[in-house]
Formats: sequence, C-alpha cells, structure tokens
Amino acid sequence: MEEKKYLKLNDIEAYRISYKLSNHIWDIVMNWSRFAQNTLGEQYVTAADSISANIAEGFGRYGKKDKIKFYRYAQGSMYESFDWTEKAKARNLISKEEYHLIIGELKKLPIAMNSLIKWTNNTLAI
Repeated sequence: MEEKKYLKLNDIEAYRISYKLSNHIWDIVMNWSRFAQNTLGEQYVTAADSISANIAEGFGRYGKKDKIKFYRYAQGSMYESFDWTEKAKARNLISKEEYHLIIGELKKLPIAMNSLIKWTNNTLAI
C-alpha cells in the first residue's frame, strides 16, 4: 500500500521564494539610515513579509475559498513590494544589482501564485 503524501508549506514554490526574498529585503533595509528605515523601509519589509505570511495563513485554513482569499492577499502584498522596490531604486537605497535580484525574484511570484490558486481551486472539494 502506497503511503499518502501530504503537502507541506515548504512544498509551495511561492512560499519558498517569498520567504527567502523577505529575509533578503530585511537584511538590506537594516543597513539604511534611520530616516529611510522609518519611512520606506518599514512599509517595504511589512509588504515583503506579508507575502509569505499570507500564503502560510491560507495554507492553514480549511476551506478552498478561505485559502484562496489569503493567497489573493499575498498577491496584493507582492504587487506592493514591486512598488516599494521601484521607490527604493529611485531613491538610491538599493544598488542596481540588488534591484535586479529582488525584481527577478518578484517576477517569479505571479506565476507561482496563480499556479497555487489554480491548484487549490481544482484539487480541493470545498
């Protein structure tokens, strides 16, 4: 008899990408001036942290609609993180290399999030 494999939070690609990215953004913001941290930085870190946090919360919910609601919140935070990244670049708070790394990871998330939502919608009964 084959053992049933259960999905774990770390099996979710969007979660892995966003968790790693949020910690990378944290490390960058911790090196900014106090003013930059208190204005742009705090909101940037909060938005980036919210992506993986909402995926985790949705993962822990029971119903399909409830799960998807939190995955959609994660998408909103993802787009907010795009905006904060652009502002950090425009204000010379991140280097071109940091910008390209962050944007590269953020660009992976829409496909990963849409796949997660589609999988949840098609796989779960309720």
